[in-house]
Amino acid sequence: MDVESMTTKAAARVKGAPVPRFQGRIAIVTGAGAPDGIGIAIARALMDEGAGVVLGATSDRVLDRVSELGGDALAVTADLTVDGAAEQLVRAAVDRWGRVDILVNNAGMTSVSTGWDSDDDVASLSRSAWDAAIARNLTTAFLMCRAVVPTMQKAGYGRIVSIASTTGTINAMPGQATYTAAKAGLVGLSRALALEVVGDGVTVNVVAPGYIATGSQLGFEATAATNGPAGRSGTPDEAAACALFLAHESASFVTGAVLVVDGGHGLPETWPPS
Repeated sequence: MDVESMTTKAAARVKGAPVPRFQGRIAIVTGAGAPDGIGIAIARALMDEGAGVVLGATSDRVLDRVSELGGDALAVTADLTVDGAAEQLVRAAVDRWGRVDILVNNAGMTSVSTGWDSDDDVASLSRSAWDAAIARNLTTAFLMCRAVVPTMQKAGYGRIVSIASTTGTINAMPGQATYTAAKAGLVGLSRALALEVVGDGVTVNVVAPGYIATGSQLGFEATAATNGPAGRSGTPDEAAACALFLAHESASFVTGAVLVVDGGHGLPETWPPS
């Protein structure tokens, strides 16, 4: 723990007040433009626990999210598939607070500016559709990691949490080769990076949500969740709680891990039991 955080938390203990878990920490959360998504849920939870947060998204609706949150939040509108955009988010945090402690890679799946991934089978999938989906779901995380790691290494502390999916980590879907490959690749990227920075006080982990009731959840997904072991979809706040666990300083011995958040949906070979 750095001296600034120790001083802030010690002062709170002296006063007898509960210490917010992320007091004094600075986070970047990408893919935080949707009003009902996992990204904004993570940003809100971090701020509720005392963090300053930079919210990134591809459209100006992220300005509405910052207005709703109030407090110590900044909005950056940027397309993270474009060179220089990741550095823009890091620079915004460093210019405002002088540091970045936490990166949450949540950008991907769909965006206001680019729409959904192609659902073509591999045999009919165009190269341009493949490239676009990989860029949105995997390259964005690579670029953000590359931009933020030097700052974290210099500070001797950092937490990187990437939001993947059960798709690509424990299961797959026909017509979703792009998304499946990208999310599997996100796990590989995170594990390789975890080893590269393990000696620098930086951890790198993955949260893999299953069916989560966001605004982008499709009807068949909601039905599948209802028919699964838990009988419901998860909530963005439940996914956010897992991200915050991995983003906290106490998770210092957890790195290269994948935390599945699916209500047990991926466990049974068949459901319901006969």
